[in-house]
Amino acid sequence: MARRKSKDSPGPYLLDVRLLRERIPSPEAYPFCLPAFRNLETMEFHPKVTFFVGENGAGKSTLLEALAVSCDLNAEGGSRNFNFATRASHSPLYQSLRLAKTFRRPADSYFLRAESFFNVATEIERLDQEPAGGAKIISAYGGQSLHEQSHGESFFALFKNRFRGNGLYLMDEPEAALSPKRQLEFLVLLHDFCERGSQFVIATHSPIIMAYPDARIYVFGTGGICAVPYKETEHYLVTHGFLSNPRRSLSTLLGEDSHAV
Repeated sequence: MARRKSKDSPGPYLLDVRLLRERIPSPEAYPFCLPAFRNLETMEFHPKVTFFVGENGAGKSTLLEALAVSCDLNAEGGSRNFNFATRASHSPLYQSLRLAKTFRRPADSYFLRAESFFNVATEIERLDQEPAGGAKIISAYGGQSLHEQSHGESFFALFKNRFRGNGLYLMDEPEAALSPKRQLEFLVLLHDFCERGSQFVIATHSPIIMAYPDARIYVFGTGGICAVPYKETEHYLVTHGFLSNPRRSLSTLLGEDSHAV
């Protein structure tokens, strides 16, 4: 059962982000050469959920990572208490951004990066093995080692145990380890946290997750970044078209006679 909305839910926390062109070292350098950033001026965040969608390499994760660093979160993931780098590879984009925030401060914050969540789990185990440590960090994730769970189970251990509400949560491809059914369960959790004053910025390829109704969708494309209604996203159109008639879609894709399928 979803929890009721807190009467003192303080969100949102982020209002918008501006790209300061005077701070760009070179317009031809990565990532400023990407179409997403060539014409970017100000992007407004939805008070509950903002989605970044688009093809791989379009700049979604790069901007999300820069937002995380600008919010004092670890570039590889985790909360403000994490300070490790398996490989220092984040871009200089954060140095050219200006975040507009409300006067409210989130009670909780976290950056989930699907591709490096293994590193976060490893860092938790390393910190918990230090002799001078106090309470075990893993207790905040449900008490079971994240490495001893499936990828999807470890994600849900994070969502259900570590996230506290009234928070700012940045998430890069949370669907990476989730089945379609689990993605629907994630939507329930997402809604619960939004009702309790949380704000999310999520980079995703999932047409299920981006269907969350109280959200703004930004598409990163060859023409830059633009806000698009859910049913006009390529993700919805391609998925809907395929599922409406899989045989015809496969026939077209595979170059077969539709009557022989």
